[in-house]
Amino acid sequence: MNLLLAPPDIIAGHPFGTHLDLAGLAAAYQVPPGADHWLRVNMVSTLDGAATGPDGVTGSINTPADTVVFDLLRALSDIVVIGAGTARAEGYGPLIVAPEYDALRSAAGRSPMLPLALLTRSGEIPHRLRDAPDGAVVVVTTASCPTLRELRADLGHDNVIVSGDDEVDLPGAVAALYGKGFRRIHSEGGPRLLGSLLAAGVVDELCLTLVPTIVGGIHPRIVETDDGDLRIGLTPHVLIHAEGDLIGRWLVRR
Repeated sequence: MNLLLAPPDIIAGHPFGTHLDLAGLAAAYQVPPGADHWLRVNMVSTLDGAATGPDGVTGSINTPADTVVFDLLRALSDIVVIGAGTARAEGYGPLIVAPEYDALRSAAGRSPMLPLALLTRSGEIPHRLRDAPDGAVVVVTTASCPTLRELRADLGHDNVIVSGDDEVDLPGAVAALYGKGFRRIHSEGGPRLLGSLLAAGVVDELCLTLVPTIVGGIHPRIVETDDGDLRIGLTPHVLIHAEGDLIGRWLVRR
């Protein structure tokens, strides 16, 4: 992976064109100095704008380089947030950080266990996540969730956050996660959740891999929203080239 664009604090240790090893890649993805809390979203897209492959999941457009960044961003986070629909479609189970990232988590004072937060109105989550170890899964839902009692019984009262009455109140949910000590939140979408997070104004950074592939057909984009007026400005922060992929960080303009 070669660095193409970065701010001065990163360039000071890794000049343009530098080949980034794992430590260099981690440095390129550190949050800006002084950020007390941070929410980043990681997505992947083909060159023609598809967020999934022909089979309807992101796995078929992922590349080896994108997978390295995907795993790294998990390792640098305190919790991963996704929509329950994405968890069902992509077959999510309890998250496991690869051993090569253990030192990064340890150096930052993070636990080896990486919790997964599911956002859901219905309370429908995969059974393998209901049976996860204590603290491995957090559910964010609504006061009207029909399975609220069952979720609390299965996961523990402290692992169920109620935010909103009929719809999940995203600013309240994010604030609750920050309040629980999850200061570095990482979301993997999907597109509907990303659209909602952007509309709620809680996203600090978009990480996006553009893979050198065209799939044609009709596929979701990385952002789905019913708000036709949504317009979010972003500033390029880091750009990396790896085996044809363009892997970047864009910071949301405040």
